[in-house]
Amino acid sequence: MIVILGGGPGGRLASIRLASAGKEVTLIEHRGIGGQCLHVGCMPVCALNDVARMIHSARSFSSAGLIDSSPSVNFPAIIGEMHAIQKKIAGILDKETRGAGVEIIYNKTGRLEGNEVFAGNERLDADAVIAATGSRPLIPEADGLHLTGVYNPHTIWSIPDVPEELVIVGGGVMAAEFAYIFSRFGSRVTVVSRSGFLKSVDKHLRELAKKELDDVEIREDCCFCSCSGTSCVESVQLKTGEQSSAIDTRAVLITAGLAPRSEMLKGVKKGPLGEVIVDNHMRTSVPGVYACGDVTGPPYLTPVARHQGIVAADNILGTDRTMDYRYIPQSINLMNELAFCIGDTCDSASVTLPGPTGPGSFWSVPSGNTGLAKVMADPETGRITGVCSAGPGGGLIAGYMAFLMQRNFSVHEFENFIEIHPSTDGVYGLAKYTSFLLSKRNEK
Repeated sequence: MIVILGGGPGGRLASIRLASAGKEVTLIEHRGIGGQCLHVGCMPVCALNDVARMIHSARSFSSAGLIDSSPSVNFPAIIGEMHAIQKKIAGILDKETRGAGVEIIYNKTGRLEGNEVFAGNERLDADAVIAATGSRPLIPEADGLHLTGVYNPHTIWSIPDVPEELVIVGGGVMAAEFAYIFSRFGSRVTVVSRSGFLKSVDKHLRELAKKELDDVEIREDCCFCSCSGTSCVESVQLKTGEQSSAIDTRAVLITAGLAPRSEMLKGVKKGPLGEVIVDNHMRTSVPGVYACGDVTGPPYLTPVARHQGIVAADNILGTDRTMDYRYIPQSINLMNELAFCIGDTCDSASVTLPGPTGPGSFWSVPSGNTGLAKVMADPETGRITGVCSAGPGGGLIAGYMAFLMQRNFSVHEFENFIEIHPSTDGVYGLAKYTSFLLSKRNEK
């Protein structure tokens, strides 16, 4: 029997892969199938973002005189309906997983002691184990985090209504996405970023993100010190350089990143954050024990977890398969999808143009917010080394471009490419233009 600890994206796909190959598979899930992604991560963020984008568009149409009014938010109704849809999705995932032949044990914590595996206190006889126990919010050490009104990405869904003010602590993707959502819902949002806001993101996308968050106050190089209040949070204390300040607020959201959930995994080698150390076959330091997903550390992305689960499963089945982390597409979901895949861009040439208008961006022309397209390529060979695609379909474009980048695709190979029209896809046309520029340069 093969035991999977965790029913999130990585563990679930691994279990289906193994069961479909005829293996006896038991999956242990302490909460609900679908993991963090379905219950407190990607899906609920997408749910709120859909509403935020609709409100954004409606307000823009109303201010332009195209429609008579703009909608207000019924936040409790949004959360209630969202939970109902999550429950439906979980039922579908359960049926799909069981249908593949996987036995699921709910409401028990899977744990590991060396090469012995347990469901609660029951020891299971396993030929191999895949640990996919996920991650939890990384919470900084600070006074006042116990106060009512202080949330993290796993607890924000219990907030009773849209807060009048919201302080978001963190400067990464989660901070940006929640800032967009709650600012469109009507909160006065302040983002407190210890260093640069979205500092690891391409500069053009970072500038665009700040433009889309134009009604959010972003404080960079600003340290969050503590929360104050009696039973509820009333203010946060900050420090910028040597200068201290405070912001009055009744809601604080801590988005300082994620940390692996590995405390139930004993005997495997771990890194400084508690991440389980694996090789590129997803093998841990214990023979017969594999790991995948957030428990192995960054980049904490659902598609990476899924692929890691497949790699682990295939190696258990005897297929020599490894992970390749060179080209991983990512996205920041604001009004547009700010998507990117950055490989080895050292000495690359880059070309950036505004995104073309099309479905989802036509009415953004007056504000100049139609997104952008960016292509980076090796100036000698034309090999694509990076892309950015900001627009309604940016995520899809970046995903396919990442796949082509894995295969050393060149901008010169787009000469006969015919795209869909109308669309907001500027990358493919920009690749053709980049090919023209590089060809002219190399002729000199």
